[in-house]
Amino acid sequence: MIKLVIFITGLIALFCMGFGAPYAIGLISSLVLIIDNGFANFPTHTVAQKIVNSGNGFVLLAIPFFLLAGELMNTGGITRKIFKFCNTLVGWIPGGLGHANVLASIIFAGMSGSAVADAAGLGTIEIRAMEDQGFDTDFSAGITAASSTIGPIIPPSIPMVVFGVSASGVAISKLLIAGIVPGLLMGITLSIMVIFISLKRKYPRSSFPKWSELWSDFKNAFFPLLTPTILIGGMLSGIFTPTEAAVVSVVYAFVLTVIVYKEISLRDLYKIIIRVARDSACVLFIIVTSALYGYLLVRAQIPQKLIEIMLGLTTNKYIILLLINVLLLIVGCFMDANAAILILTPALMPLVLEVGIDPVHFGLMMVLNLMIGLLTPPVGMCLYAVSKVAHISLDRVVKGTAPFYLPLIISLLLVTFIPELSTWLPNLLLK
Repeated sequence: MIKLVIFITGLIALFCMGFGAPYAIGLISSLVLIIDNGFANFPTHTVAQKIVNSGNGFVLLAIPFFLLAGELMNTGGITRKIFKFCNTLVGWIPGGLGHANVLASIIFAGMSGSAVADAAGLGTIEIRAMEDQGFDTDFSAGITAASSTIGPIIPPSIPMVVFGVSASGVAISKLLIAGIVPGLLMGITLSIMVIFISLKRKYPRSSFPKWSELWSDFKNAFFPLLTPTILIGGMLSGIFTPTEAAVVSVVYAFVLTVIVYKEISLRDLYKIIIRVARDSACVLFIIVTSALYGYLLVRAQIPQKLIEIMLGLTTNKYIILLLINVLLLIVGCFMDANAAILILTPALMPLVLEVGIDPVHFGLMMVLNLMIGLLTPPVGMCLYAVSKVAHISLDRVVKGTAPFYLPLIISLLLVTFIPELSTWLPNLLLK
């Protein structure tokens, strides 16, 4: 019981004190090892072995490559072309640019796999365009932050890759494809809320587009729009694995931004690579420290104790799903999404399997929960990213985002209690 308190409350306490995820995880892991072995017999060999082995995985290469592809797309003018096409396509619906915002996030989700990249990259263009058309800044920032959470749900998805790494035996290709239907569902529910708010506040919308205008914008955005098709089609057909898909996305983004559109110079490319290397190191640092934490968690039999506690309360699968959702939503408020996945997956997977929950369904549910966490203070990274690009305070971003918690929670509940929303497509396409 003492170890359970150290593992959970100690970690949360360090996060609340402002410790970075890998440092907090490493400190708690070290404390447990000292308790078990004493300071003089600290097992440095165990620490080194777990850290080195956990970082030595082929599938982890997908993370820096997906980050690089998203950064290339953001730095070049590709995001502007996509947003302009989306506005032409759906800007005539009540709420106009709000729907273009959501649709652009859905399309861009098929390129970057990162919510923060979506919020920071597309957000600059989206918020400025919405302000110019008469939308208030708080609403513009709110829908930008909310729609960015679709990014890691629709493939490619960095959190899905992280979940696949921590939940050994779960096919990453299935996890990626599982996000397509829930991601579209999130887009639909967010758009319904946009219509409701826009009619109430009388926000502007554009006129119905002429076919010539729609065709012109489609041609300009055609090659960027092909990106999700190439990646998803390649994975479904077996031409390349999810990791290889990440490399393909980088090559394609490089060809578009550097060679075709000539919007990125070689000097810009160097700066982009340095930025991505730094961001990748942060994610991988969390992964390797979490591997040690997960090993100690299992060794202390915390998952078995958690199963006993949960099954002592109820054996109803749906109540357990609801309890897991509440836990994940709370954790998402205080913990980085990737760190939460790596820490909680080893603890929760035995319980999930015990009550007959599909691991793919659980993975999708976990990621969706933690994406909502990106919109909740104090750790909500999407809130900070949007606050920066919109040049407004964090509390104004939270206020603008508040109405969009409802559609996201509705999407989460539908995904939780209708498993087929996440399992039907991968089971159909990937035998």
